[in-house]
Amino acid sequence: MGKKIAAVLTNMFEDVEFTDPAKEFKDAGHEVVTIEKEKGKQVTGKNNEATVTIDESIDNASPEEFDALFIPGGFSPDQLRADERFVTFTKHFMDVKKPVLAICHGPQLLITAKALEGRKATGFKSIQVDMDYAGANVKDEEVVVCDNQLVTSRQPDDIPAFNRESLKLLNK
Repeated sequence: MGKKIAAVLTNMFEDVEFTDPAKEFKDAGHEVVTIEKEKGKQVTGKNNEATVTIDESIDNASPEEFDALFIPGGFSPDQLRADERFVTFTKHFMDVKKPVLAICHGPQLLITAKALEGRKATGFKSIQVDMDYAGANVKDEEVVVCDNQLVTSRQPDDIPAFNRESLKLLNK
């Protein structure tokens, strides 16, 4: 049975870190719902390779209606974490132990949600020290799975491993 996945993103997301996993999730029978500040808005990746029309606004999205959270990287997570609505939305998934899939700079939202303490995780090299300060047990590995809930990866090169482990978790 397919899962309903909330994908939080805004302009300047890392194109392939959204498009590749989203395609894999959909191909495996899962639904990916994009969430931003404004429903219907078009957001563009930082490499101008992908434009995404937002399915739902954060004001109308309830974390209870989703089975998992997907946070692609790029500059998007840093912008979103300045908005308390996205931080609260993200924290809910970690608190209730629903799957959270974050790649590259995606863990920045988890840092701001204060949801990494005591967790094994990875992220892009430039945020690993921030993750460490947030109390994460940071690993420099292509994919890290923590407590059958949190899947993190470092960069676009890690997408095959990220997709593999994310799908294992989603298909449980």
